[in-house]
Amino acid sequence: MRLKIVQAGDPVLRQQARALRADEIRSRDMQELIEHMKETMRDAPGVGLAAPQIGLSLQLAVIEDREEYAKDIAAEQLRERERKAVPFHVIINPKISSTSGPLVEFFEGCLSLAGFCALVPRSSAVRVEYLDEKGTARAIEASGWYARILQHEIDHLNGTMYVDRMLSRSLTSLDNLNRFWKNKPVKDVRNALALTEKPSQ
Repeated sequence: MRLKIVQAGDPVLRQQARALRADEIRSRDMQELIEHMKETMRDAPGVGLAAPQIGLSLQLAVIEDREEYAKDIAAEQLRERERKAVPFHVIINPKISSTSGPLVEFFEGCLSLAGFCALVPRSSAVRVEYLDEKGTARAIEASGWYARILQHEIDHLNGTMYVDRMLSRSLTSLDNLNRFWKNKPVKDVRNALALTEKPSQ
């Protein structure tokens, strides 16, 4: 069942989502919701989907970066982004317990801001503590593109969108991303757009 993805301007995207209790996590309704979110994310397609994006203010997100999503990206760019396939998993009540490495900038989009993307500085490595779909406590240590996905989805659970962190002069339509910027190194994009903004968190 494909769920409706809400778009920027919907108040739910700006709320602090509420944490889920253990009994809620294991409920049949929550397990069905997770399946519907997985289908919706894959159908979009996207690499992550947070519950606020389907109108539910809950600390829940699904993540999956399938190998086929990277098939049209040059090998050099995949190396630069440290992008590798990530199997499907669920994060509930997640907290970023630490960040490390330099801030890195890459173009980032969002299913709740369809048709646009921008350069967004993110920590290159994170440690995330969370509960899985069975309510079991787990931790992830991620780097590269996977770390970026985690930060993006956890932001959604705290009422933050990538436009709050983006280098504003880099905002572009997807059509123009493909036309002008897709295969350019980030430093060339910064120079072309006269970006003087410093990455910050």
